[in-house]
Amino acid sequence: MSEPDFRLLATDELLAAVVGDVVEIRVRENAMMQKIAELSQRGAAAELGYRNVAQVLRHAVRWDLRTARQWVDRAEVLARALTPTGALLEPELPATAVAVAEGSLSGEHISAVAEVMKDLPPAAEQPVVEFAQAHEPSAVRSFGKELAYRLYQEDAEPSEPVEPAPPVNRLRMEWKGDQLEVSAKLDKVTGAKFEAMIDPLAKPRPTTPEEGVDPRSRAEREGDAFADLIDLMLRADRLPEHGGEPVTLTLTMPYEALTSRTGFATLDNHVRVPAALVRRLACNAGVIPVVLGGRSEAMDIGRKARTFPASIRRLLVARDQGCTFPGCDRPPKHCDAHHVKFWSEGGETSVTNAALLCRHHHTLIHRSDWEVKLHNGIPTFVPPAWLDPDRTPRTNETHRAGRHAA
Repeated sequence: MSEPDFRLLATDELLAAVVGDVVEIRVRENAMMQKIAELSQRGAAAELGYRNVAQVLRHAVRWDLRTARQWVDRAEVLARALTPTGALLEPELPATAVAVAEGSLSGEHISAVAEVMKDLPPAAEQPVVEFAQAHEPSAVRSFGKELAYRLYQEDAEPSEPVEPAPPVNRLRMEWKGDQLEVSAKLDKVTGAKFEAMIDPLAKPRPTTPEEGVDPRSRAEREGDAFADLIDLMLRADRLPEHGGEPVTLTLTMPYEALTSRTGFATLDNHVRVPAALVRRLACNAGVIPVVLGGRSEAMDIGRKARTFPASIRRLLVARDQGCTFPGCDRPPKHCDAHHVKFWSEGGETSVTNAALLCRHHHTLIHRSDWEVKLHNGIPTFVPPAWLDPDRTPRTNETHRAGRHAA
């Protein structure tokens, strides 16, 4: 039987065929993991004179040892174990095992779910698996981390210690020849301030026909940014900007939590700051009340300008908490304000016609069949038909993992 000519298939048919192949491969991989688990349970390694099954697989199928260990670890969390008395135990991750058997999760997904479940109760596995079935493994790790914070970090804070904790900030400078080596250790807030100043200066240079792409590594770009920051501070007449406004730290938390001294605030980079520290910061610095619909912030400038002003951007940061594309965990400082109804099509510059998107997903929305709408104030995305024939709306639950805690 001759192979079909894939060049004759329409693009959506070809993609559907690839998806079907991947599901079939995952189902077969699940069967293989069950066999690997059986090898472990029957003591095959000792029978063959090896230390463990990973060492056996290393030679049998010529895997790197790291790859072999991954397969064994994944097999063990999915397999049903047999006790010495003959009782059959459920898998360590039962919901994951069901999804893997259906072909909806990859090996990387298994590793991601197993990793995040180390910090979560068993009841959280089902929502984590449901999230994994719609997102890539890296997003699962972000979702699990956020869910763990929501489950465990909102308890009332202990009373303030009698003696303040020793300062965390450290700076070490040492000249070696004609170069100064600098190392630092900074507390959460100071570190976030420093990162906010370095980040816009460390962006890669624009690609040009003459010079091509920026050849510098990230460490080199951040080192040059540090040097630029020193020059800026010496001039002291201007500082780098984020999203059109001077470097600013935004702490987002419910007003009720602030007044009741419980919970935490979240910085732009997703670092948590306890309520006690937020109250101290509020005493020492001006605080911008970010209340959707309040009088203190402009929410709508209509068609007067295409660019979002700082006041609207602050409201978007408080509402969206980062890139709103499903599964993306990019923080607000890496995001643009996107017109839900394009400016070119008559869309207004307002909170009710905007969503934060990282540069990658902002470009994707403009170039692909993904659609974004606001539903009850939440940016909601409709996937292309080739990805989801039902075009089921999706939201980014990475920043709102607490909704799955119940």
